[in-house]
Amino acid sequence: MSSVGLCFLLFLSVTVCYWVPAGCYANGKVTKVCGSMEPHHGSSGQTGQSPYRLITNTTVFSPGDDILVTLSGSSYFEGFFLQARDATSQSSVSAVGTFILTNPAKTQLLTCNNQQDSAVSHTSDARLTEVIVMWNAPKDAPSAVQFFVTVVAHYKTFWVKQPGPIIYQHGVTPHPPQPTTTTTEAPTTTPSILPGPFTAEGCGLWKTCLLDPPGCDPKEELHCFFLSMTTVGLDKTSVMFELSGPAEGYLSFALSWDTWMGNDDVYSCVKDGNRVSVNAAFVSGRTHPEDESQSALSLVSWRLADGAIQCKFNRPAKLSSQERYDLDQEYFLFLASGRAVQGKLLKHSRQPLISTTKKRITGPPEILKGSRGPVILKMHGALMLLAWMLTGSVGTFIASFYKPDWPNQTLFGQKVWFQVHRALMMVTVTLTIVAFCLPFFYRKGWSKHAGVHPYLGCCVLALALIQPIMAAFRPSPDSHSSTGIK
Repeated sequence: MSSVGLCFLLFLSVTVCYWVPAGCYANGKVTKVCGSMEPHHGSSGQTGQSPYRLITNTTVFSPGDDILVTLSGSSYFEGFFLQARDATSQSSVSAVGTFILTNPAKTQLLTCNNQQDSAVSHTSDARLTEVIVMWNAPKDAPSAVQFFVTVVAHYKTFWVKQPGPIIYQHGVTPHPPQPTTTTTEAPTTTPSILPGPFTAEGCGLWKTCLLDPPGCDPKEELHCFFLSMTTVGLDKTSVMFELSGPAEGYLSFALSWDTWMGNDDVYSCVKDGNRVSVNAAFVSGRTHPEDESQSALSLVSWRLADGAIQCKFNRPAKLSSQERYDLDQEYFLFLASGRAVQGKLLKHSRQPLISTTKKRITGPPEILKGSRGPVILKMHGALMLLAWMLTGSVGTFIASFYKPDWPNQTLFGQKVWFQVHRALMMVTVTLTIVAFCLPFFYRKGWSKHAGVHPYLGCCVLALALIQPIMAAFRPSPDSHSSTGIK
């Protein structure tokens, strides 16, 4: 590559380093919980008095009226979910009427029960202290309508389906509302504290283990990532999982049909203050876990010590839920760790450890091997290294210092040094193109969390492609009109 090209690449490298792309989450599209109004955040809602209140500007209405509904509180909140329901039928989960936004930048309309604009939620996790919307009464409105709201102060702190005011049609005599009861699914067990660290003893004998680094023991080494699976009972109706490793916020493992993240059954141990929350979830893509729940887990216990998170739980081998995978099938195992803020999982800090082969969870005990570097990304790095540290460098070196050699010898009609130089540079460009494409095949698109690396890769590819284009217009090495090096 010419000195001008190298200088241009250096300039782009310095410039792009200041560009750090950002992402956002918590978009409020929570139509999955239209009925229960309960966030799938891996914990139960608060049972104490809510600091938020819901009011309307009137207590009576007629079909077609617009009613002002205000949600406010003594402290800020990060999310909410608002609906109107038939107050005469306490068991009804169908939304009534439609809403009109007054601040589309912070609120959005949702479709519940196939009824468009029948619910309102937040658009981001920006802090709010007040939300005002309009509710339009339908022509077939019931005689009494009650508003309900779920408010999320933080990821793990929320109040579910808080009853709001009841409004009545003109001519209807108000009556005391029937007490509403919300049933919360009780956890199967109360989590307990583990008496001590796990041990790698028995790996391959009576339990299957995945270790990083290979051969480590969580009892002796603080930086050992450890996952074990032990079948329970002669008929293998359940499996006991043990998970341990150094982490600031969470440890998790996933059952996956392939080595790509997405459509995975995930189990997480999340540090929440001085305790650990253990839950199961589902990951539909490269997103946050969804539908977090503890209902499938039993005999849950955990431990925090020396910067490590450890948790242990049992899970039935077969479950009716479609989002929980049966354990008598073969899966790749993912093991990841990262930070968590108020119980909310952030992107894992390292490339996940992925088992090199599939494993039937209820199968014979064995010690699994894993890797944090997918083969396709290793090929990307190897090809780039080969292109620019070997073929590209050697090709440039030959063009600079070997022109006087073999002065009277030619190869396919051109001087030897030129043919060798051209061949090496063509190989360099080819390797660069192949290496550039591999991460896109792996990520199935652009990576939003790789920092400046993808941008620098685009610059390198562009400069590599410019070289053969310039060479096509360059005079031959023996041309008298050439202004280049003779």
